[in-house]
Amino acid sequence: MKARSPSSSTRTKRSKPASRVSEPSSWTKESVLRELRSVADPRVREKMAYFGVHVPHAHGISAPVLHSFAKHIGKNHALALELWDSGIHEAKILAALIGESEKVTAAEMDRWSRDFDSWDVVDSVCCYLYPNAKPAWSKVRSWSIRSEEFAKRAAFSLMAYLSYKDKEAAAFASVCASSNAKHGTAATLSRKR
Repeated sequence: MKARSPSSSTRTKRSKPASRVSEPSSWTKESVLRELRSVADPRVREKMAYFGVHVPHAHGISAPVLHSFAKHIGKNHALALELWDSGIHEAKILAALIGESEKVTAAEMDRWSRDFDSWDVVDSVCCYLYPNAKPAWSKVRSWSIRSEEFAKRAAFSLMAYLSYKDKEAAAFASVCASSNAKHGTAATLSRKR
């Protein structure tokens, strides 16, 4: 067994790694989009297709970078709405991360669901923003009978996250599942494969 070196017990002050994200006192849509462009990585953009993400407006920013950026920005629902409207792939994911669940409306959820264009946007919104939104369970039911691929994915993704995060809603989840079976959703999915 090696002996501990005398210097190993000496505390050292470590500096934090330099962040590429600046911290304006008040984030705006323009400042966030500028930061997203500055951290874009063409290699990440190329790799998106490998993971099945085929969207026209993307910079190529990894999920860890987006999560770090969201922590710097903090929760800001008004900014999230503006970022979503930009139509930029990473801005939509960032919107899901900084949005405030308690401010989400049913109309907003339906509007965003019409803009779903990739699995990672759907999963981000359904994981981070929608599970604590009041209209979440009603959207599971209504989206599950829609024909659009990503709306249907949103229904099942959201149901999975709600079942995991809302422990008291297990009974409601089974009601939704039986309702989906009544509408033939499961049969529709199995025929597509």
